[in-house]
Amino acid sequence: MAPVVGIVANPVSARDIRRVVANATSLQIADRANILLRVLAALHACGVRDVLMMPENGGIRAHVERGLMRARGNGASRGEDIYPALHTVSMPVTGTVADTHRATAEMRRAGVSALVVLGGDGTHRAVAAECGTVPIAGISTGTNNAFPEHREPTITGLATGLAVTGRVPPHIAFAANKRIDVTLANGATGATVTEMALVDVALVTERYIGARALWRTENFRELYVTFADPEVIGMSAIAGLLEPVGRDESGGLMVRLSPDGTSRKGITTLNAPIAPGMMARVSVTDWRRMPAGVAFVPEVTAGSVALDGERELSFSERDRLSLTLRDDAFRTVNVAAVMRHAGQNRLLTGTPVPVAAVF
Repeated sequence: MAPVVGIVANPVSARDIRRVVANATSLQIADRANILLRVLAALHACGVRDVLMMPENGGIRAHVERGLMRARGNGASRGEDIYPALHTVSMPVTGTVADTHRATAEMRRAGVSALVVLGGDGTHRAVAAECGTVPIAGISTGTNNAFPEHREPTITGLATGLAVTGRVPPHIAFAANKRIDVTLANGATGATVTEMALVDVALVTERYIGARALWRTENFRELYVTFADPEVIGMSAIAGLLEPVGRDESGGLMVRLSPDGTSRKGITTLNAPIAPGMMARVSVTDWRRMPAGVAFVPEVTAGSVALDGERELSFSERDRLSLTLRDDAFRTVNVAAVMRHAGQNRLLTGTPVPVAAVF
């Protein structure tokens, strides 16, 4: 069967409070549609003829369809078609993260070969919760984009197309990714809630969820990350500036922060980019590796849990909270490896690589 690629484009990513307190870029609906058109053109060039898209009321699809109509009009006389056919998942639209969860699950059941995701860390987390073994190709359109790598969408589309059409071996085309599983057992009711994070889990002393987005550091107490990259922004930047941990390494890092935020003997103070253009002074008491498969029980007894930069859960002294990092939790398209393989093997030239002479 010909491969079908799914697309999840969040029309409301990058709309949190960090747009007010930081100097983040604001992507308009037309900009998101143009990103999709670049991805679609690249997918078509690789042989992908059908795409399944999440429905939304933000206007992305309408802009994309106008672009498709213009392209058909311009190419009609030459018999050209540069885009795949666009189909929409049949489902109600709520305008909430539930749309992402449901659309991803429906696409997985429909048998898509990969999922192209437009959004920030939160959108990618919602997709990863439902994608199963379907690989994700992420494109940064959120506020804090630590998980999706920054890259021209055309290249992401090309790599996805080459991967799903089988022109690149799976062991090269796809990469394993980590996540942190969070389990909260309610001491009063006995109920258990489970959540996950792709990049970081931050524990803060504030009990209320409030504006959700995490941007004030004075209440930070503990931080757990799947990877620690000094080139990204957000909570994981704190860990990355202390001890880098790669995406392809087993395990992550745990960081404990000073309660009073002051500088004294035994305290490491650093400046970290926690949001676009926003630097914050953070005082760290210690940090250590977080091995995969080992449950960590925090020292913080009450507060709230932020997953990938957004507060999702609150907990009290009666509750039990544990965090466990999982290796090989889901897959992504390894864009860099795919494009390197494409260049080495001339996959886009139609000319085979010459066989080296044997002497």
